[in-house]
Amino acid sequence: MERYRFLLSGSGGQGIITMAILLAEAAVLYEGLVAVQSQSYGPEARGGATRSDVIISDSEIYFPKVNQPNVLVALTDEAAGKYLPLIRPGGMCLYDSDLVHPSKRIDAERVGLPMLRSVKETFGGKTQALNICVLGALAAITGAVRLESIEKVLESRFAAVHHENNKKALHLGAGLAGEVRR
Repeated sequence: MERYRFLLSGSGGQGIITMAILLAEAAVLYEGLVAVQSQSYGPEARGGATRSDVIISDSEIYFPKVNQPNVLVALTDEAAGKYLPLIRPGGMCLYDSDLVHPSKRIDAERVGLPMLRSVKETFGGKTQALNICVLGALAAITGAVRLESIEKVLESRFAAVHHENNKKALHLGAGLAGEVRR
């Protein structure tokens, strides 16, 4: 298995840390893999810079931080500007095409999807499911974990009242990623 080094970034309130926790738990609990997750964020509760690292592997992980991600998720221009220079050559950057305008001077595949717009259209203007949509796209593009594993984690972590919308958001992201990959 390829070792996945994810760097998930955006701003406080976008669910970056929750997304990272869900990804790591899906890998460990339902894929039988090894994963570590760490996080850092600005002093502001909402709106400050947020970063969370996830490493997924089938062997031991000796260092929990991602110095050179092979997969970057950027949900703000600030995050893209700050972390795109760190991406491994040949890596991949997943970003929201309405929120982020990444530099063209990177040696990485860029995958821009209208995730926020799609979430707003699907959920009547509400944006709370953006991180779950991004997680669906990320899983579909990388294959690091199966959607079914993420669904199980979502069901165990959130109240039953949220299960249907979480599943819908997860598959919305996977569908958007599938359209790009065709």
